[in-house]
Amino acid sequence: MRTLHAAGLVDRYTLVICLLTLGSGRRLFEGAALPTELDLTSSVATTKGVIIAHCRRR
Repeated sequence: MRTLHAAGLVDRYTLVICLLTLGSGRRLFEGAALPTELDLTSSVATTKGVIIAHCRRR
């Protein structure tokens, strides 16, 4: 995903956000990734507290 993002080949993202903090992880857009502006096109919060967000590149 990072390689495709860096090459500008990803038009849309679907992010599944689980609000849980455990240890450390890798950032989605870190390192050599170019700054990217995203528009939130839709989002849904499930009954379990998970957020499903659909975004597209500007």
